[in-house]
Amino acid sequence: MGFTLLKTSKNKKGWIRIVEVLVAILIIAGIVLIVINQNENKKEDIPSLTRSYQIAILREIQLNNSLRGEIVGISASLPIENISFSSQAPLTWEKITEKTPSYIECAAKICAANDSCLFANSPGRTVYAQSVVISSTLTTYNPRLLKLFCWRK
Repeated sequence: MGFTLLKTSKNKKGWIRIVEVLVAILIIAGIVLIVINQNENKKEDIPSLTRSYQIAILREIQLNNSLRGEIVGISASLPIENISFSSQAPLTWEKITEKTPSYIECAAKICAANDSCLFANSPGRTVYAQSVVISSTLTTYNPRLLKLFCWRK
């Protein structure tokens, strides 16, 4: 009888150790999942924030009469990209650089309204693009596509 009591006591200690190990594994797995989830949330924030800034910048340009007139009044051949953008549309370029947050870089392009307006300089980066049609002023109808390409620095 004493032998069975001793054996049962050892079995209980063994089961307690197994339960302790399982609880420890569950706690570690929970912590790992929380850390992974937080990293995923941070990655998702950059694209959504970048998109929000792009839309805000383009909307401000679209609604500003002088900036809209500057874009519609361009007589140079299209498309106009970064290098000639600052000389052909200096007020618009100034607005873009002024409103761009410090953690992203942006390039702009003005194209004909029916053009695909692609961005060719994206070596190994994720580029976020938004566009808006600038169609006319009160006196001129000359539709243009203003496209903003942004990426993380």
